[in-house]
Amino acid sequence: MDAAESGYRERPARLAGAVLWTRTVTRHDRAAPVLPDGCMDLLWRDGALFVAGPDTTAFRPEVPVGTAFAGIRFFPGSAPALLGVPAHEVRDRRIELADLWPAATVREMTARIDDAADRTAALEEIAVRRAAVVDPPDPRLRRIVMALDAGRSVAETAAETGLNARSLHRRSLAAFGYGPKTLARILRLQRAVATARTGIPLADTAARTGYADQAHLSREVRELVGMPLGELLTSGSMTNCE
Repeated sequence: MDAAESGYRERPARLAGAVLWTRTVTRHDRAAPVLPDGCMDLLWRDGALFVAGPDTTAFRPEVPVGTAFAGIRFFPGSAPALLGVPAHEVRDRRIELADLWPAATVREMTARIDDAADRTAALEEIAVRRAAVVDPPDPRLRRIVMALDAGRSVAETAAETGLNARSLHRRSLAAFGYGPKTLARILRLQRAVATARTGIPLADTAARTGYADQAHLSREVRELVGMPLGELLTSGSMTNCE
């Protein structure tokens, strides 16, 4: 799917690793799956603010064509400190921000975003202000993500970050919503899809991104996305944006 057919746009945010995005659902991308990516989002839709938790499998939003979204997608592990909720408590869920924050505060923020000419900028300002008054995330969390995304084993990742296996698992649940093995699978899937979409043959994609072979890659896509690999590559799939 090319840019003309997709209603999704994104740009970097001021917070490290975060991305601002907008989406207006089109007839071309309405059924496109949202791939798991280890991220959490704060999003606006139809005059309400929601938190999109980390997904374990692809999410398929059921919304009408023309539905508009604005959101900020946080780097894996950074949202729980900002939003004040452990990632595993919102795993595979979309919940209203008013369930986490005082209702009056959320109403004021929602009204501000409703009236903003650039809703993503308004969301970004909320996140930046929040980041200034809460404790920053443990810097080891980013190191965990980088190690796993580089193909390190869970044991190697634990050693590199100075954590034992139990501590690594506990911190991963709170920060990413799932254990390090699941996070590693999801990050590997993201690498593989990005690589395959550059036109690299699937067998080479599998070898380059840490799969035993193309069949292994295909099985992982079916388990995490619920569709054949070839269909996924033409589906216009997106990251965690609803």
